[in-house]
Amino acid sequence: MTSAAQPPGLPELSDDAVRRFAQIREDFTRMMLGYRFGMEQVATRLEILREEFAELHLDNPIEHISTRVKSPESILEKAARQGVELEIPALREHITDIAGVRVICSFVADVYRLMTALTEQADISVRLVKDYIANPKPNGYRSLHVILEIPVFLSSGPVQVPVEVQFRTVAMDFWASTEHKIFYKYEGDVPAHLRQRITDAAATAARMDEEMAQLHRAVHGTD
Repeated sequence: MTSAAQPPGLPELSDDAVRRFAQIREDFTRMMLGYRFGMEQVATRLEILREEFAELHLDNPIEHISTRVKSPESILEKAARQGVELEIPALREHITDIAGVRVICSFVADVYRLMTALTEQADISVRLVKDYIANPKPNGYRSLHVILEIPVFLSSGPVQVPVEVQFRTVAMDFWASTEHKIFYKYEGDVPAHLRQRITDAAATAARMDEEMAQLHRAVHGTD
């Protein structure tokens, strides 16, 4: 006989199966909360740095901060593509961009200054740095990616949460946003002549970053 709590047409679940499912759901929810809290902590620390620079150093290296946490569906899709086991420890180890913070800066120098100020905080550790500014991708993509770990204190105890932070200039972010929209429009199959123009535009954005940096140094008497 089907249990009253069981939807019609589905096999009856044992008490043990129900308990296992409930535990999986609780563990996944706890993991996702940890990522959200870790992301929010990183964003808060960046906001503190922004206010400090504005109030004490008379400049503000941050133009904009945005955050996002991958949806469960996106996490599972990425795990499947990468062959990652669908277990909490495996997901935490191999899917390192579940929580993300993007920081848009005025100048390239601000990118590195801000990254240093954040990652030198005592309770933050750096897992990986990918410097696509010094070494752009073949299509011209430029950004500084840092995967860091920050402690999150839950009722069950502290958890080290990985958060991916992307540092970009305004020009880098405009290029990356436009490139993404073009690839979405063509579903990834972008014609060769447009791919070349995208790469050329990345070089133009890099030249703009350098020109604006030189103007900034000239105005502030450091050139």
